[in-house]
Amino acid sequence: MSYARDLLRTRELLGNLVQREIKGKYRRTVLGQLWSLLNPLATMLVYTVVFSFIFQARPRVGDPSGLDIYPLWLMSGLLAWSFFTRAVTGGLSSIVSNAGLIKKVYFPRMHLPFAVTLSTGFNWLFELGVLIAAIWLFGGFPIPWIPLLLVFMVLLGLLATGIAMLLAIVNVHFRDTQHFTAIVISMWFYLTPVIYPISLVETAAAQRGDWILTVYRLNPMERFIAVFRNLLYDNTWPALDDSLVCFAWAIGAFLLGYVVFVNNEKRLAELL
Repeated sequence: MSYARDLLRTRELLGNLVQREIKGKYRRTVLGQLWSLLNPLATMLVYTVVFSFIFQARPRVGDPSGLDIYPLWLMSGLLAWSFFTRAVTGGLSSIVSNAGLIKKVYFPRMHLPFAVTLSTGFNWLFELGVLIAAIWLFGGFPIPWIPLLLVFMVLLGLLATGIAMLLAIVNVHFRDTQHFTAIVISMWFYLTPVIYPISLVETAAAQRGDWILTVYRLNPMERFIAVFRNLLYDNTWPALDDSLVCFAWAIGAFLLGYVVFVNNEKRLAELL
């Protein structure tokens, strides 16, 4: 509890770190904050051309929204995935990249991965606003679901931060961790139904064995993306089992990351 009190007492420092992350991300760029919109839009365009027009990926029609627009369906899932990966990769390197600061003065080191997640969430809000406007323009009505969406956004942030804290400690000991994580995340992306519907996996499971789908759905990001699409694209309540799994993964990952980080924090300055 004493560490939690330290975090609360130094919350002003956390605010300053978040501001530094936000301002530093697009420092000396002409477009500035607009890059937070242009990057996902460019990604959406590439995936739309490849998977919608070339591979003819056809997700189901939004129910009850009636939407049948692949780019909007794609962005509803890509929004969750991009936030998760940015928070994990940024938080993973947050300790090593701030080695100079850590060696000079004591402060709760956990603020560093926290600051990455919060600054990533700040930029994410711009992307969310644009997506909501686009969905509304094409006939969907996601506005009533925004409060619940933000709840799951917090849960996703806890999941990402927990994983980032755990990997940040490992990265201090083994610097190969950040390179290995980049490979894992690339593979993880294609094992998650971001650019293709899960119906493709269900079809394969029906032909080769139901165990395939069971193992596939152990992926926590599959559940989070399903929830985000329910709220944004379908405009309906997420499935109860998806919601409970998201909650369990978020709390479990955060607590594990928290415990590992606290138990190793005192030696960080020495190891760096």
